[in-house]
Amino acid sequence: MLIVQKFGGSSLADIERLRRAAEICRQARCREHDVIIVVSAMGDTTDRLVDMAQRISPRPSRRELDALMSTGEQQSAALMAIMLESLGIKARSLTGWQAGILTEDKAGGGDIRIVAPARIQAALSRGYVPVVTGFQGFSSQGDITTLGRGGSDTTAVALSAALEADSCQIYTDVDGIYTADPRLISTAVKLERIDFRDMLSLSRSGSQVLHSKSVELALAGNIDIQLLPAFQDGKGSLVCRMKDSERPAYAGVTRSLALSQLSLAGKGADASALSAMVILLSQAGIPVLEGRLSDCCATVKVAPEQLAQAMALVHDKMLLAQYSPEQ
Repeated sequence: MLIVQKFGGSSLADIERLRRAAEICRQARCREHDVIIVVSAMGDTTDRLVDMAQRISPRPSRRELDALMSTGEQQSAALMAIMLESLGIKARSLTGWQAGILTEDKAGGGDIRIVAPARIQAALSRGYVPVVTGFQGFSSQGDITTLGRGGSDTTAVALSAALEADSCQIYTDVDGIYTADPRLISTAVKLERIDFRDMLSLSRSGSQVLHSKSVELALAGNIDIQLLPAFQDGKGSLVCRMKDSERPAYAGVTRSLALSQLSLAGKGADASALSAMVILLSQAGIPVLEGRLSDCCATVKVAPEQLAQAMALVHDKMLLAQYSPEQ
């Protein structure tokens, strides 16, 4: 069995967390699974690198920013390989270009065009765990490119597709996907499963659980994503293709602070749902400034100071009734 395991920046923020991630890999190896690890930059490394560049120049070139930002993942990959070897597991770190991830010729947010994972396959055949830098690849011109913030998720899904992995596991600092951000909505319910289309709507509307490009790629390739907690035991949540009869009318609600928008995602997020949102919020004294529909998503704009209240109302009055604590 081949497993791709991706660890985000918060899961690698210090040596102890790095050791915890390596232990998750070791447990999979003990079950005789082949494992590929994809890593993000540790903690807030990327933000610090960008801040340093902007202190030097308010408009650094995208090419040099890509070259700079990619170093964060390279540090993580090398440290993870060293950590794995300290546990008796053979490991090799690989950059995006070494892993064969070819992107479009676009600095700062390019899409993956081809994955040619010959070096990954060679490492696996020799009993190594390949530790691949997420978030990056290379262009046809030979330049380092990045995939946009959160792009390590996309790397993990792309490698899973290219290598026909049996499981794509994304480890994060949350214990699963909820009907809303549980840090904001105390009544939010964890979902055992969520459909690709609903997760994509949430990701595009402000949810930061999974990068939208990774969900697009998973949907196109029908690659299930298991979102798992990095710091505790738990089944997490599965992002997969569900029959329409199995999908709830509303899968989740999220917000965009920058746009002061609230979005309700699900197969039932249609014109009728949008109208119901407007009526519900208006009755609570929250005027809706704009409203729009997109695939599996109804979105309203409200005043910034009313966004939190609006989100809680839509979640509790329109979405929560579908779920029970036992789920």
